[in-house]
Amino acid sequence: MTTTKSKVVHAPKFTDGAEFRIPTFKLLKEDGSLYKSAKAPDLDKEKALRIYRTMVTTRILDERMLAAQRQGRLSFYMQCTGEEAAVIGSAAALDDNDMIMAQYREQGALAYRGFTIDEFMNQLFGNELDYGKGRQMPVHYGSSKLNYMTISSPLATQIPQATGYAYGQKLAGDGHCTITYFGEGAASEGDFHAALNMAAVQRVPVIFLCRNNGYAISTPATEQFAADGVAPRAYGYKMDVIRVDGNDILAVHEATRAARQLAVEHNRPVLIEAMTYRLAAHSSSDDPSGYRSKDEEAAWRQKDPILRMRLWLESKKWWSEDDEKKLQESMRREVLETMKRAQKRPPPPLETLVTDVYDEVPPALAEQFQKLKAHIRKYPEAYPKSAEHAKGGA
Repeated sequence: MTTTKSKVVHAPKFTDGAEFRIPTFKLLKEDGSLYKSAKAPDLDKEKALRIYRTMVTTRILDERMLAAQRQGRLSFYMQCTGEEAAVIGSAAALDDNDMIMAQYREQGALAYRGFTIDEFMNQLFGNELDYGKGRQMPVHYGSSKLNYMTISSPLATQIPQATGYAYGQKLAGDGHCTITYFGEGAASEGDFHAALNMAAVQRVPVIFLCRNNGYAISTPATEQFAADGVAPRAYGYKMDVIRVDGNDILAVHEATRAARQLAVEHNRPVLIEAMTYRLAAHSSSDDPSGYRSKDEEAAWRQKDPILRMRLWLESKKWWSEDDEKKLQESMRREVLETMKRAQKRPPPPLETLVTDVYDEVPPALAEQFQKLKAHIRKYPEAYPKSAEHAKGGA
C-alpha cells in the first residue's frame, strides 16, 4: 500500500522523474558581489571573519600536511581544498551542541568548533596527546567536547549512525540536531538509502549534507548515476531537499540555517546537495591527472570559495590586503611550529593498546600484552618507538 492516494489511469503511463528539475540556490557571484535579487544572510562581522579565518587555516593546514606526507613524516593525508565553503559554511550555521558526523574531509568544521592546531597535529602524528591514542589513521579526528564524532574509515557508515543519533535527540527533546557529511560517491552505498528512509519514516532532526565534488575517487559523477545528481533521491523518501552552490559560503550558510530550523522545530530531515569541486587529489595516495584535465581544474580554481568570500569581505570593508598577509604569515608559522612540537612528543604508552574496551583488562588480553612486550624487548630495533615502553617485566 502507498501512504497517499494516487491518480487512477486506464492506459500504461511511465514517468522517469525528468519533470522534477531541482534549482541551485546561489547568493554570491564569483567576484564577491551578490546576485541582483539575492539577500545576504544575517551574518555579522565577527562571525564572518571567524568563518573566513577558519577557511584560510584549513587551506594552510592542508597544504603543509600534504607536504609533510610527501616528506615521509606522515603516512597519509586528505585535503579539504576547494570544499571549504560547503563544510565550514554549514558548520557555522549550527548550534555548538549539534552533533557532527563527518566523513574524512571535514576538518574545517572541527576547526570552526575550536579544535586547535595542536590537537590536529597530535592526531596526525599519533603521539601521547592524541585523543585516539595513536589507534587511528591520520585525519581520523574526533572530539567529544566539541560534539564531533570520531571518523571511521568504512565509507558511509556515519550516515545511518546520524539517523540513529538524531532519533535519540528527538526523544530527548533538547532542541538539537545532527548533521552528517558525505560525498556523492558515498551516496551510492546502501547505508545512504537505509538512513534516509529511516529518517523520513521516524521524522528525526537530521541534516544529510552531500558534498557533490564531481568524483568518487577517480569515477566522475556522469559514470555514477544517470539522474540529475543526488538531490532528486529525496523525493523517493518524501524528504525536504535543497541544492546549493557549494562554493558560495553565504548560500551554504543560509541553506543550512533553514534546514536546521526544519529539523529542530518540525523534526523534518533534510538533504542538502552542495555542488562543489575537489581541487586536490582524493587523498595523498591519488593522482588526479590520470582521470581529469588541467583545464578542468583551472576552471574550478576560478570558483575558489575562499577567494569568493574574501572579495565579499573586502567589499564590506571588513578585510584588507594587510589583514590577509598577516593571517597567512601567522598561520603558516603556527602550523610549522606546532608540527615540530607534535613530532617530538613520544607515542602513547604501550599499555593503551589494551585499555578502553573493557572496564578491566581480561586475563587473556593481559597475557597477550605481556607476550607483546617480550617480543618488543627481543627485537627493539624493529620497534624503536615502543622499545622504551616495553622495558618493564613480563
